[in-house]
Amino acid sequence: MLGAWRKSSRSNSSGGSCVELACGDEVRAVRDSKNPGAGVLVVGGRSAAAFLAAVKSGRLDG
Repeated sequence: MLGAWRKSSRSNSSGGSCVELACGDEVRAVRDSKNPGAGVLVVGGRSAAAFLAAVKSGRLDG
């Protein structure tokens, strides 16, 4: 079971790319906040943590 959906702190009302995150016991789920019914990407907790660390460190920057 997933917890409450939380919107990215980078989201705003101007229609930019926005995501929401929900956490479960062993998984993390991501969805498009503008179209939440379009589907959900679910990944394991360790994989999600590694991805977020890479994003925060800038390793994935263009």
